[in-house]
Amino acid sequence: MKAYIVKKYGKKEILHLADRAMPTIQENEVLVQIHSAGVNSLDALIRNGEFKLFLPYKPSFVSGHDMAGVVTQVGSKVSRFKPGDEVYARVPDHHIGSFAEFIAVDEKALAVKPTNISMEEAGSIPLVGLTSWQALVETGKVKKGQKVFIQAGSGGVGTFAIQLAKQLGAFVATTTSAKNMDLVKSLGADLIIDYAKQDFEEILKGYDLVLHSNKDKKVLEKSLRILKPGGQLISLTGPPTPEFATRMGLPGYLKFITKLLSAGTKRKAKQLNVTFTFLFMRAEGNQLGEITKLIEAGIIRPVIDKLFPFEQTNEALAYVEAGRARGKVVVKVKE
Repeated sequence: MKAYIVKKYGKKEILHLADRAMPTIQENEVLVQIHSAGVNSLDALIRNGEFKLFLPYKPSFVSGHDMAGVVTQVGSKVSRFKPGDEVYARVPDHHIGSFAEFIAVDEKALAVKPTNISMEEAGSIPLVGLTSWQALVETGKVKKGQKVFIQAGSGGVGTFAIQLAKQLGAFVATTTSAKNMDLVKSLGADLIIDYAKQDFEEILKGYDLVLHSNKDKKVLEKSLRILKPGGQLISLTGPPTPEFATRMGLPGYLKFITKLLSAGTKRKAKQLNVTFTFLFMRAEGNQLGEITKLIEAGIIRPVIDKLFPFEQTNEALAYVEAGRARGKVVVKVKE
């Protein structure tokens, strides 16, 4: 089969199209013929080598985390899926590889694809949908009437998280550029801040939750200050914490490193009587099944900026890295 592989780590490296052996499935796995693959900034970060301490993939390996496709074979202990089923998933860590024609996936990571959207739209959903769910529902436990600030509202996570937060009954503030204001408004954002002209710290006060996705340390500090006492900041960009290291099963020295990295932020949060959590989302088929229901009910809609053919996977990744995508970027693997 054809697949895009990381031959060596580096920011200037590209993915290489190669012939790989067809995956063999374990008893709990499903073989999926991939129709589409969502492209995420995580794919670039892993290629760059920025996660190799925590996810030590050994080159060469197949890249890609999101996919939608059709089941072609099931393992002997698989009970939820059968050949011919249309499915989608954020594939589990240590078993990535969705920039390929086929992939073996643990059935626990899979969900049935929503019937009312295309394969390309389905491929755009899993990582950003699960990130939003794990931040707002599982960790944040957002309730009706709470105030939620979602940074970068027109990005992949932002476009999904705004819709989910509104479904949970929250008042939603977000930042975006002037040209994307209509988009985030159409998704349900209540208060829209033009980050080029306005300082969100001067506008927002007493928020229950911030979904933080900016790498700037000053933005992180400002975000902590807009929370009310008892509020929580959930960061997708770090710093990583010892709790994250424990969940990932990392060795003791890495737990110590994460303690050092997050100490300053945790101290500031404690001074402000708020909580700081680093979220590194995980594959979770049951949660994705809940997301399927919301999509089929018309409550959440996919937002796709650009669709690339499989041969242009590197161009798709470069487009995502540029940081200007409105919603999601997807590679069409099967014509």
